[in-house]
Amino acid sequence: MKLIIVAALMASASAWTVPQVPTAVKAAVAGAAVTAGVAISPAFAGDVGAGEQVFNANCAACHAGGQNVIMPEKTLEKDALDQYLAGGRSEKSVMTQVTNGKNAMPAFGGRLSDEDIANVASYVITTSEAGWDNDE
Repeated sequence: MKLIIVAALMASASAWTVPQVPTAVKAAVAGAAVTAGVAISPAFAGDVGAGEQVFNANCAACHAGGQNVIMPEKTLEKDALDQYLAGGRSEKSVMTQVTNGKNAMPAFGGRLSDEDIANVASYVITTSEAGWDNDE
């Protein structure tokens, strides 16, 4: 009787086993997504609308309109971010700068959540791409 129960349990367990997807199939799907222009967002991609709110509450005093009242050449304009931001113009680089601060800019890592920092980074990069003059 025990043998029958064990055999039945093994049969039912194997019926529920999820098959492994071969690596070649995973690579083909990823390649097809790239070819089709479908991008998978990185884990740190934030919400631009929420980022605008965080920016207005925490960053606009020094960076209103994408400017920099302390160091006027180091704005949040696309070209300045390319030139001055450590790591280049990317959400990851903005997140690092906001979290750790640099020079006259204070660190916000202890004041803002990781989600808020990701959101403000998305807002800064998106707005720099569109141009701060277009920000409403």
